[in-house]
Amino acid sequence: MNQHRVTGFSLLELMIVIVIVAILAAVAYPSYQQHVVRTNRSAAQQYILEVSSLQHQFILDNRSYATTLAALGTSPTAAISDNYIVTIGGVDNTASPPTFTLQAAPKPGTTQQGSDTLTVNHLGQKNATWYD
Repeated sequence: MNQHRVTGFSLLELMIVIVIVAILAAVAYPSYQQHVVRTNRSAAQQYILEVSSLQHQFILDNRSYATTLAALGTSPTAAISDNYIVTIGGVDNTASPPTFTLQAAPKPGTTQQGSDTLTVNHLGQKNATWYD
C-alpha cells in the first residue's frame, strides 16, 4: 500500500519561530539605531574638521576667516545635511588672533535628535561630547 505522508510545519512550530525572530529583532534594532547615530556623528565630525582646515587655508589666502560655507567653496554632503545643520559662527576677524567656531547641530525629527551639538573653534578645541 502506498501511504502518502503529509509534511509541513504545525502552527505551534511556526509560532515558536516567530517568537524567536521577534526576540532577536527586539535585541538587534536598538543596537542598529545606535550604530546609525554614531556613523552620522562621525561623518559630521569629519566634515567640520575639513571645514576647519579650509578656514585655516582661507585666512592664509585672504587675511580673514570666512563667514559662510559657500565662501569656503564647500557644502555638506546629503548624509550630513539630512541630519545636521552646519554653520560658521563666532567669526571675529578684528580679534587678535582672529576667531571662528564651527557648529554641527542635530536636526529635529532625525535620528540625531537628542544628540549634542558638535563644535570646533579656531584653536582646534572641540566640545566635551566630541568622542562620546
